Amino acid sequence: MTQRALDSSGEQTPGPSRPAMIDAGAELDPVHPVEPPPPPHRPDGLSTAEVAERVARGQVNDVPVRSSRSVTEIVRANVFTRFNLIIGVLWVIMLFVAPIQDSLFGFVIVANTGIGIIQEWRAKRTLDSLAVIGEAKPTVRRDGVAAEISTSEIVLGDLVELGPGDKVVVDGTVAEADSLEVDESLLTGEADPVLKRAGDPVMSGSFVVAGGGAFTATKVGREAYAAQLAEEASRFTLVHSELRSGISTILKYVTWMMVPTAIGLVISQLVVKDNNFKDSVARTVGGIVPMIPEGLVLLTSVAFAIGVVRLGRKQCLVQELPAIEGLARVDVVCLDKTGTLTEGGMDVTEVRPLNGSDEAYVEEVLRTFGASDPRPNASLQAIIDAYPQREEAAWTVTDAMPFSSARKYSGAAFTEAEGAASAWLLGAPDVLLPEGDTTLAEIEQLNEQGLRVLLLARVRGHDLDAPGAAAGAAPTALVVLEQRLRPDAGDTLAYFADQNVATKVISGDNAVSVGAVAGKLGLAGAENTLDARRLPADPDEMATAMEGHAVFGRVTPQQKRDMVAALQSRGHTVAMTGDGVNDVLALKDADIGVSMGSGSEATRAVAQIVLLNNSFATLPSVVAEGRRVIGNITRVATLFLTKTVYSVLLAILVVCTQVEYPFLPRHLTLLSTLTIGVPAFFLALAPNKERAQPHFVRRVMRYAIPSGIVAATATFATYLVARHHYSGEGALEAETSAATLTLFLVSMWVLAIIARPYTWWRIGLVAAMGLGFLIVLVVPWLQDFFALKLVGTTMPWTAVGIAVAAAVLLEFVWRWVGRRFGA
Repeated sequence: MTQRALDSSGEQTPGPSRPAMIDAGAELDPVHPVEPPPPPHRPDGLSTAEVAERVARGQVNDVPVRSSRSVTEIVRANVFTRFNLIIGVLWVIMLFVAPIQDSLFGFVIVANTGIGIIQEWRAKRTLDSLAVIGEAKPTVRRDGVAAEISTSEIVLGDLVELGPGDKVVVDGTVAEADSLEVDESLLTGEADPVLKRAGDPVMSGSFVVAGGGAFTATKVGREAYAAQLAEEASRFTLVHSELRSGISTILKYVTWMMVPTAIGLVISQLVVKDNNFKDSVARTVGGIVPMIPEGLVLLTSVAFAIGVVRLGRKQCLVQELPAIEGLARVDVVCLDKTGTLTEGGMDVTEVRPLNGSDEAYVEEVLRTFGASDPRPNASLQAIIDAYPQREEAAWTVTDAMPFSSARKYSGAAFTEAEGAASAWLLGAPDVLLPEGDTTLAEIEQLNEQGLRVLLLARVRGHDLDAPGAAAGAAPTALVVLEQRLRPDAGDTLAYFADQNVATKVISGDNAVSVGAVAGKLGLAGAENTLDARRLPADPDEMATAMEGHAVFGRVTPQQKRDMVAALQSRGHTVAMTGDGVNDVLALKDADIGVSMGSGSEATRAVAQIVLLNNSFATLPSVVAEGRRVIGNITRVATLFLTKTVYSVLLAILVVCTQVEYPFLPRHLTLLSTLTIGVPAFFLALAPNKERAQPHFVRRVMRYAIPSGIVAATATFATYLVARHHYSGEGALEAETSAATLTLFLVSMWVLAIIARPYTWWRIGLVAAMGLGFLIVLVVPWLQDFFALKLVGTTMPWTAVGIAVAAAVLLEFVWRWVGRRFGA
């Protein structure tokens, strides 16, 4: 059979070059594996007794499917962090030298860590349950009966059946082959699908492109090639996440700022100032703790985890957590028509004989053609439904050539009732007919109605694989198919249009027919179609054509991949949806790959997001969830980093002026809880439909830095004024209370700005935080607990006045930054 290139990838799937379980010196080679002699072929497969015997010996495919981190890994990741270590040490110190209220920050960290563990554990349970639902179910022949079983139930020697789109789940040797073509590019990077014959090895991780057959399992469990690759790289991997990498960058900068500032503060408070030792330690710790944005990482993890749980309830499996964020940043969505805009099934609406062909004869050809493929695609299944096989078949199939996306047609050869031999092709008319053929005009009219048309053509010779077979085929009949539109596809396309996300429909079908289907669903520019055979090969010219058209037909699998790359070269973030084996390569290269749950095993394996309910309408929910995460984390990150900036700057000012640090840990615990901790939790989980913007670090820091500077300057100004105003016993406590009032009011104004645009619950949230602080100021025992007592009226009102001036300055700075750098 003529081989067609479906992939030109030169990339090798990441994995260990020599897994630990391989003998020393034996390199793992998926192309030329060292194989034992092929086992004898047993058409009926293993017996029940043999399966039980192998299970007892442990010869079973027991590799666990991991869709998330283990509970131990979750606990370790949430507990053993750099900042938890710093805060833990400071907490232990404070437990020995100060009252319990100065150690409250430690209990807050314990609570935060617990929340993070619980939320990620909930997300793990959701992921694991959905992974079981979406797990591949290979067909295994035992005692002569074929049945679907779980991948983990395959035993050594099992006879596993294969069809188009099936993934090879364990290593084995081909026992039966019917034009079987296997793509090993995800393992080897080799471009061409490989024609497999009986006795040839097949590797786990490869998938079937065309044809069918069966193989005998020779390696199962951790001995299989794909399992060896997965030992070091489980499925819980991370796609590129600007949010995660941005937060890591921020934390790195914070560490660099914090270390020298903390050292200076320690020296200043413990050596230079001749104060009570315990009080100096408490104020030193009070200066260091707020520099750490300890809740930022927690809230990011919680936001992602809750997003996974929410989408899981909608039967959406997020195989890589930051894919939620990635889809929210997408500005181009490439859709495969079949299975995405249309449902999987089709109906034969008409058969038109050509060139005087007999209608009854054509029907018999189609009836027998349907029997030629044990694993028919949607088009052939529609023909089988319309012309079912009779119990006593008059014709017999002598040869068959399965459908291939590269060829755009399938073939079959028969021995007819009278003993005559004939060979036939069934596929795309514009591929089988020469350009300018009069029949194409008739087909064009049908395509314009959104109908799909197949051409049945008779091969003059009987060699289906002959290079000129398609060119010399004689047109015999047109088979007109009607596709079933997804009822929710139109609303989903309208959503993307409203969100300024460009939609490109990419299909292997006729471009005019695809455009008509897209037009029925209301896609803007659906009439602007392009036949991919006329698509320029130059990447830059292809990118221009991609941006100028909305619908593409007659696209080969390799072209799908090239089209994704062309769009990415223009700076677009591309999502690709699909369900067929011809979509795998494009799904793999797209920024975000989205597969239907009913799609082939290969597409589900490479996609970051799997829609288990097969509903294209779920995508807006994923986009909305991603926007909620990104927008809200940007908001709360500004809150956390404003605190870090003003804490560092206050420490620097204290060191430079050689005064006591104004705050005890209890003061900043109270302020952090009311102006950051509680509000950030609600803001991080709130609805947010803002379109995701790039440059996370820059967007956060351009607001956090000026806000922190204003807050620190206003607070320190109040502190210095209070130092001149108060004197005598209790002066430091009065000065601290005045400075705390200013810092709280300024921080509340930052919160009020970040909470915009206001809704009733946002206003209520800000008001509740203000009320909480007011209660502390007026309730005597809370005054004593938090060491907050405003003395007199002059200084408290001065503190309020300075805070009001700072709030006005904040408004000016935020508006200037918005105009200067964009919102």
